[in-house]
Amino acid sequence: MSTESSLKHDHQHQEGTTGLRNTYNSQDPTLYQDIELQKVEVGGDNQEFVYIGRQKFLKDELYTAFGGTLNPGLAPPAAHRFANPVPLGLSSFGLTTFVLSMFNAQAMGIKIPNLVVGLACFYGGLMQLIAGIWEIALENTFGGTALTSYGGFWLSYAAIFIPWFGIQDAYKDAPEQLSDAIGFFLLGWTIFTVGITVCTMKSTVAFFTLFFLLTITFLLLTIGEFTRKTGVTKAGGVLGVVVSFIAWYNAYAGVATKENSYIVVKPLPMPQIKKFV
Repeated sequence: MSTESSLKHDHQHQEGTTGLRNTYNSQDPTLYQDIELQKVEVGGDNQEFVYIGRQKFLKDELYTAFGGTLNPGLAPPAAHRFANPVPLGLSSFGLTTFVLSMFNAQAMGIKIPNLVVGLACFYGGLMQLIAGIWEIALENTFGGTALTSYGGFWLSYAAIFIPWFGIQDAYKDAPEQLSDAIGFFLLGWTIFTVGITVCTMKSTVAFFTLFFLLTITFLLLTIGEFTRKTGVTKAGGVLGVVVSFIAWYNAYAGVATKENSYIVVKPLPMPQIKKFV
C-alpha cells in the first residue's frame, strides 16, 4: 500500500470520526466517546488495516496476539535468537496422542496402554515442557501456557501407570474409584481445553479445529471413565487419532518452508468478526 493511499484513508477515517463528534457533541459527549472507542473498521487497499477506536493496526499484528508463534505458518519469525519451538511441541503431542488413542480404540485388540508411558514421559511430556518454556522465552503467553500444560498432562498421566507413584495400588481394593478418579482427572483437562479452544478463535482453521476436537476427545474419554462404557472410550480413541493427525499437520505447517520443501501449507485464517454488538 502506498504512503499516499494510506494517508488518504487515514484522512477519510478522521473525517468520519469528526462527523460523529459533531453529531453527538450536541447531545451527550460521553455517548460519543463510547461509540468512537467501540468502532471497529477495516481499511487499506487490500483490507490489511484494522481501525479499533482511534488506533490503527495491521491485521497480521493482531493475529500474533492470539497464539503468536503457536499459529504455525501464520506467525512472523521470532525476533529472538531462537528457532520456533512449536513444531516440536505439536509433533510430540501428535505422536503420543496417536499411540494412546490407538490403545483407547482397542486397535488390533490391544487393551493394555502401558507402552505409552515412555512416550508420555520423554516425548509428549518432556519435549512439550521444553517447547513451552521456549515459548515463554519468546514472550508468547498462550503458547507457553498450552504447551507446558499439556506436557504436564502427559507426565501426570504416565505417573498413573508407574508403580513407584503407587497411584493404582492405592485403589487396589476399590477399582471403581480409580475409574471415577481418572474421570475427574480427564474432566479437569476437558475444562482447561475449552478455555484454550476459545483463545484460538482468531487463529487459523486448522489450529482451532485441533483444540476443538481435542475438547470433544477429552469429553468422550471422561464420559467413558464415569460410565464404564467401552464404546464411548473407543469413540474417544478414534477421535483422538484424528486429533493427532491434525497436530502433525499444524507441526508440518511450522516446519515446511519454500527453502526446504516443495510442499508448503498456506494458512487459512478463521473468519474475523468486523463489528461487535
